[in-house]
Amino acid sequence: MEPRLVRELLERVRTGETAIEEALEALRGLPFRDLGVATVDHHRALRQGVPEVIFGEGKTPEQIALIAQEISGAGQNVLATRVDAAKGAAVASLLPAFRYVPLARTGSVEVAPTPKRAAGPVAVVTAGTSDLPVAEEAIETLRAVGLESKRMYDVGVAGLHRFLHRVEELRQASAVIVVAGMEGALPSVVGGLVAAPVVAVPTAVGYGAALGGFTALFSMLTSCASGIAVVNIDSGFGAAMVVHRMLPKA
Repeated sequence: MEPRLVRELLERVRTGETAIEEALEALRGLPFRDLGVATVDHHRALRQGVPEVIFGEGKTPEQIALIAQEISGAGQNVLATRVDAAKGAAVASLLPAFRYVPLARTGSVEVAPTPKRAAGPVAVVTAGTSDLPVAEEAIETLRAVGLESKRMYDVGVAGLHRFLHRVEELRQASAVIVVAGMEGALPSVVGGLVAAPVVAVPTAVGYGAALGGFTALFSMLTSCASGIAVVNIDSGFGAAMVVHRMLPKA
């Protein structure tokens, strides 16, 4: 349950608009609900400020729809990640409110608009066009937590002048998510030029010695630019959640 909804419920109890018994019934679903195939954590928004997010990979469309209905039925917005196009279409047929974004491989159900955060835009930077699916996953996650994003795509070190052209703009960001594959050099360049928090995302883009993203991961972990946070390979969602925890919630 969203903190906002709990506050509203308690306020109605305080003013006498809602009876205590009604409030108890409304709270009966806390802290979780067992659906058989999943145990939905309704208490997560109270603990972390964000409702449970559905990891779509490995789940059937029916399972995703069932979990999404449970979360949205409790008055919470829904975000599902790693949902391929066929699965996204199938979920949308079961749950018409399901908004699918093909490039990001995400789906969402908006019960109520997410309040916008006071923090400035979060820059999402990619080394190449092949990194876009991971970057767009980050952007959809930022949107779900009320953070504005700004795209800066295909500005990798193979043509560094493309990135240098955006540096002043980049310095206005409240945080920077840098998505890169191959040797994963771009986060070090960004980290050496901006003061904002930098979250690096290695991608599996590349071949041979790129080792499915491990070379980029090791490069980012051993960056000479101090203070860079590094998340798992291809985890645009994870990067956005790091930023969510870093930036002011109001």
